[in-house]
Amino acid sequence: MKVCIMCGGEGTRLRPLTFERPKPCIPIVNKPSIQHLVAHLSHLGFTEVIVTVGYKGNAVQEALGDGSLFGVEVTYVPEKIKLGTAGSVKNAQEYLGDTPFLVVGGDHVTDIDLLAFYRDHLRSDAIASIALLSIDEPCEFGIAEIDIHYHIKRFKEKPSPGEIFSNLASTGMYVCNPDIFDYIPPQTQYDFAKNLFPMLMDQRQVLKGWLARGNWTDVGSPRSLRQAEQWELNDIGYTQIKGDLTVKGANIVGPVDLGHSISVGENSQIIGPVSIGSGVVIRENVLIGPYTSIGDRCVIGPDTKIFSSSLYNGITVGRSTTISGSIIDNDVVIGDACNIENETVIGPRTVIKNNVVIHAGTRVWPEVIIPDHSVVKEHLLNEAFETQCNGS
Repeated sequence: MKVCIMCGGEGTRLRPLTFERPKPCIPIVNKPSIQHLVAHLSHLGFTEVIVTVGYKGNAVQEALGDGSLFGVEVTYVPEKIKLGTAGSVKNAQEYLGDTPFLVVGGDHVTDIDLLAFYRDHLRSDAIASIALLSIDEPCEFGIAEIDIHYHIKRFKEKPSPGEIFSNLASTGMYVCNPDIFDYIPPQTQYDFAKNLFPMLMDQRQVLKGWLARGNWTDVGSPRSLRQAEQWELNDIGYTQIKGDLTVKGANIVGPVDLGHSISVGENSQIIGPVSIGSGVVIRENVLIGPYTSIGDRCVIGPDTKIFSSSLYNGITVGRSTTISGSIIDNDVVIGDACNIENETVIGPRTVIKNNVVIHAGTRVWPEVIIPDHSVVKEHLLNEAFETQCNGS
C-alpha cells in the first residue's frame, strides 16, 4: 500500500524551532517526529512511502534514509516551487497514479488506525475520503458536514464565528483514487481544502468522511508539540537502560528511557515517563518530573527542577533554575536561579544569564543573549533571522 507524506512547508508557526530544521524533523522524545509517523505507517502495512520535500528537504532524507530501518521503501520527490498540498501530491503522480493511496502531512503525529481508514475508502464510491476528528477549536481547520451515509455535504476551510456548522475537523489525512489527478492542475499552487474539495463538490463528485478515533495533531503550535510528546512518552512501557548509568543516592521511578553514559547525582529524583539521551549529567538535588525529555550531552545543575519540558541537545542549565512546560533548542545556556515559565520556546544557542524570568508563552529567537536579572514579557527577536511566526 502506498502513502504520500507531504514535507514541503516551512513551519513558520513553530519558529524559532524551524529555522534550522523542517517541521517534520523537530525532535519528539529525542528523535525526528517523522520517524514516529513512518514507524506507525509501516506497522499498519503502508510500505511504499513517497515523500514530497521542499524546505530543508535534506534533513528529511537524513532522518529516513532509504526507509529500510522502518521496513519501508522511500522515494523522494522534490518541489522546486511551492505547489500547495494538492499540487505537491500531483507532482508525485508518477509514483502514485495506479492505485488508491493515503495522503498524510509530514508533521502529523497520530496513533489513528489509518489502515481501517484506507479499507473503508476502498469499499466506498468516493473519489476521496477525508479523516475527520471532533475537536474543540474548529476555527483553525477545515470543517465538514456529513449525512447518514458519511457523504460530505458541506466543507469550509478555517470558518469564522457564525460559519461553524460542525466540529468535525479535517485532519489533512486523505485516501484518494488515482483519477483525482485529473482534477489537479500541474505545476500550480493548489490545495486540497481551499481548491480541490470545493471544486469536486461543485461537480457532484462523492467525497466521504471517515470518523477517526485516537490521537492526532499537525504540530501547529508549541502546545500541540508538547501534547504530541506526551502521547509518545506514554508509550514508554518500562524503564530501559541502554548503556552505563552512574547513580549516587538518587531515586528513579519509571518508566524512564535512559541512553548511554548518564550520571545522576545524589538525592536527585526522576519521575517517569521521561526520556534522557546519552552523555547527560544530572547534578545533586535535581527534580525531573513526568513528561520530560532531555536530549544528548546536557548538563543539569544542582537544585534545578524541570517539569513537562523538552530539552534538546547540548543544553547547560545552572543551579536552582526551574523550567516548566517549555521547549529548549540545541546548545542553549541557562544560568542560575532562572524561571522559565510554561509554553516558553527558546531558540538554539541562546544565552540566558542569572536570575532571569521568562514569562509564559514567550519565544526567544536563536543566539539572543539575555542579561542578568531580566524579566522577559514578550518575544525576543534576532534581526539576523526572519521574524514572522504565523502561516504554515
